[in-house]
Amino acid sequence: MSLIPWLDETFEFPDIKGALDDPNGLLAAGGDLNPRRLLNAYRNGIFPWFDDHQPILWWSPDPRAVILPEHIHISRSLAKHIRRGDFRISFDEAFSDVVQACAAPRSYSDGTWITDEMHTAYCEIHRMGYAHSLEVWQQDSLIGGLYGISLGKLFFGESMFSNTSNGSKIALVALAKQLQSWQFPLIDCQIPNPHLSSMGAIEISRADFSKYLNNYAGLTHPTGRWHYQLALEAIV
Repeated sequence: MSLIPWLDETFEFPDIKGALDDPNGLLAAGGDLNPRRLLNAYRNGIFPWFDDHQPILWWSPDPRAVILPEHIHISRSLAKHIRRGDFRISFDEAFSDVVQACAAPRSYSDGTWITDEMHTAYCEIHRMGYAHSLEVWQQDSLIGGLYGISLGKLFFGESMFSNTSNGSKIALVALAKQLQSWQFPLIDCQIPNPHLSSMGAIEISRADFSKYLNNYAGLTHPTGRWHYQLALEAIV
């Protein structure tokens, strides 16, 4: 059985090349969710993923699921739904509510990996200007959304939710179109799944993902609250 490093009080991580093949990408355990540690993790292609019954586990899978914003897939039915325009899109109006909605139990799962500790940590990073939410509203009701971390010109998606048909899909399309206009080359989706694949996610090697980190994660991009700038007709 392969062993992984246990993190100490510093905020450093082992080289991602040392991540395990099985389970894919498991790199280290321990440490905490201090915002400084979390931001350092994302800068190095690492993210936390664990549940209440585990220590904090840190991952860097190979391959990596990503979406190139210009290649987001919009089905005909989704495009038709968006053109109806009976909703509005915002950034950073309800960050904590979006995280809470993403943490809610799903029909296919008994628990959640978004613990109270994680919720608190990402809200702090949001206050620092590095974590952002995108909300889809129908009148005053939050019907879908997502959240993640932005460093330089890369967006690291964490989770999304939908309280109605297409809510999370609209959120992902809206995010991709806005990031495309801001010349972000990539949305990190971490681990592939059928839903993301249907929206245009592809898999790239860890080595190629590291090149994106080196080229784009350090570029200056305004922190603080984001504002959605596109009209609905511009995203289909």
